[in-house]
Amino acid sequence: MAKRDYYDILGVNRDAADEDIKKAYRKLAMKFHPDRNPDNPKAEEHFKEVKEAYEILSDSDKRAAYDQYGHAGVDPQAGMGAAGAGGFSDAFGGIFDEIFGGRRGGGGRSNVYRGADLRYNLEISLEQAAFGTETKIRIPTMEVCEACHGSGAKAGTQPKTCPTCQGSGQVRLQQGFFSIQQTCPKCHGTGRYIADPCGVCHGAGRVKQHKTLAVKIPAGVDEGDRIRLSGEGEHGINGGPAGDLYVQIHLKPHAVFQREQNDLHCEMPISFTTAALGGEIDIPTLDGAAKIRVPAETQSGKVFRLRGKGIKGVRSNAHGDLLCHVVVETPVHLTERQKELLRELEDSSRDNAGHHNPRAKSWMDRVRDFFAAT
Repeated sequence: MAKRDYYDILGVNRDAADEDIKKAYRKLAMKFHPDRNPDNPKAEEHFKEVKEAYEILSDSDKRAAYDQYGHAGVDPQAGMGAAGAGGFSDAFGGIFDEIFGGRRGGGGRSNVYRGADLRYNLEISLEQAAFGTETKIRIPTMEVCEACHGSGAKAGTQPKTCPTCQGSGQVRLQQGFFSIQQTCPKCHGTGRYIADPCGVCHGAGRVKQHKTLAVKIPAGVDEGDRIRLSGEGEHGINGGPAGDLYVQIHLKPHAVFQREQNDLHCEMPISFTTAALGGEIDIPTLDGAAKIRVPAETQSGKVFRLRGKGIKGVRSNAHGDLLCHVVVETPVHLTERQKELLRELEDSSRDNAGHHNPRAKSWMDRVRDFFAAT
């Protein structure tokens, strides 16, 4: 099945700025996060699709490759993935090597390769993201085999020169007037042949292991941010440099707050009497409780803003705000006396309902005007 366009997935134009792409990703990631959609199996598919689109478009190199070549430019299976060990230069380099005998710019073919980059998805709490933390992660990786020291040959033996290509890594094929070179099928271009493979790594020179790393999470990180650990990816081949490890940050849903960039949002239920008569209430913040004064006649949906009680982003000079959304709660489990008092209140305000309930009166007037016009 053909993949959807990454820009269409995020709902942005092809010339969208990095900040617009990040903002679109945050919104969609919150909408389709599996924890927020436990009864919707398609939400996880949309979430993965949004993540994949953001990972490509948020990386300048990958985005440039995608803009020029489409999905083939960022798909490692297509041999042209910008996120692979060598990107486009290696992809086209392999073609030139096979046609011109491995000579590019006067140099011979190199069998030294950089190790692959790795990605680790790390879930942290909102508090950890706000204040920063340090944690340890355990990741699988390919390490140099200690039994053969990376040679791939059994202890006491050495790899031999490939008898098919005589160590060049390539063989020449003659077809009529044409003569072409291609990678040696016996040694796969290494120029070496292991007659007696290592019993531990079976000739690969590397084995799968796990390692534990300490990761420092800076204060203010947000959903989708990446932390790069240089040289902590897979080891290179034949002495090549190691790749990098990218720790992808994901925020766990919070019981009280919802984050929107550097601002925090929360709902605060208040009683009917507090909304009508006013009062003082305690609201939570990330660094303790705060008090706000609720004026009399406060309506449900009123938003109180607490300046500087949000999060200070990694690239921000100031803290965001905390926006408290008031929800007037209808009383439940009333006693007969309480019901009687409410009926008395209703009766006492019925003669002047427009004065006590101006929003209801205004709405009813609009309804009457609507039906009168039709």
